[in-house]
Amino acid sequence: MKAIALLGRRDEPTDGVADYCKFLASAFQRHDIELDIVRVPWAERGWLGAMRWLSRESRSWTGHWVILQYTALEWSRRGFSFRVRGILRLLHKRGVRCAVVFHDAYPFEGTRLRDRVRRRIQNWTMRELYLQSERSAFTVPLQSVPWLPPDQRRAAFIPIGANVPSYCQSRTYSTRQTPKIIAVFSVTEAGAGAREVQEIAMAVRGAHDRLGPVRLEIFGRGCEESRALLEKGLNRSGIEIRVRGVIPADEITKTLATAHVLLFVRGLMNSHRGTAIAGIACGLPVVGFGEVGVDPAIESAGIRLARLHDTEALANALVEVLADEKVWRELHERSLRAQAEYFSWDAVAKRFVSLLKEREGRR
Repeated sequence: MKAIALLGRRDEPTDGVADYCKFLASAFQRHDIELDIVRVPWAERGWLGAMRWLSRESRSWTGHWVILQYTALEWSRRGFSFRVRGILRLLHKRGVRCAVVFHDAYPFEGTRLRDRVRRRIQNWTMRELYLQSERSAFTVPLQSVPWLPPDQRRAAFIPIGANVPSYCQSRTYSTRQTPKIIAVFSVTEAGAGAREVQEIAMAVRGAHDRLGPVRLEIFGRGCEESRALLEKGLNRSGIEIRVRGVIPADEITKTLATAHVLLFVRGLMNSHRGTAIAGIACGLPVVGFGEVGVDPAIESAGIRLARLHDTEALANALVEVLADEKVWRELHERSLRAQAEYFSWDAVAKRFVSLLKEREGRR
């Protein structure tokens, strides 16, 4: 069986959607599915040139699955992604079987008129893509997607896997280990990042005050740019800190494999937060912001959740995990089980194969 993963504009300096497709392609091979990764060059050629290119390129795709990867910024420079609907219309004319992966199933936030207009366009666009496709995969639970129509038979919840190599080995932890290593993977760039840095500093300070020596390992997108603000927030705290920017995937795994806990503050934790899932893929307990009873996949892992922006509760959760070996061990084992059941690429591929074959059975 052959399938095509269809991508839009490349993200920089890292492209999580492209990484997703590469890992999925590798896992698909074990199910005798060849997944080709194709990028529509609309950002380089303009939409008219890109559609002409796609019209020629897709002549040999008749009868195959094309799995369009959707994020608003992949298909628009400013998030007004309505033109992507033309992609599916063209593919339908070619006799292609269309599926969509909604990597960002929620529209952009904001209170300005421009934000409200863009949000309406994004919701409408995603709904239209859903209605035009044979099957759709969502990286968050279906009940959390407000624009989905009542008939959801064409939809499936498939959590993403980690975009780094997994490290699923049983480990031990002792409260006598020092320093306690807290890892943070990426900080949101621009305005929201400043608040995240403050929350990281307050939570880590709270853990340090109650547990003793702590080392903060912070790496990924936005971290180098946030270095000065973070150092200011941790000034005179006695906390050891190592700030790195974007590092290779295998180096991320090595860093997480030697950490004791992953701290996640980039909004609410759920099954499409790749930086949180990277910690689960390495068997770590994960402490972060989230809501209980929303996402069964992420809640099956070894997590401790605090209400959004409640840094005191976040610090308390860090202390609970790092001060009790029994709690740490329980969360570690839960992350290992959740990785195998939900977040390994083999588990992701199996859900995808089931999704596609289920639809074939209904033809």
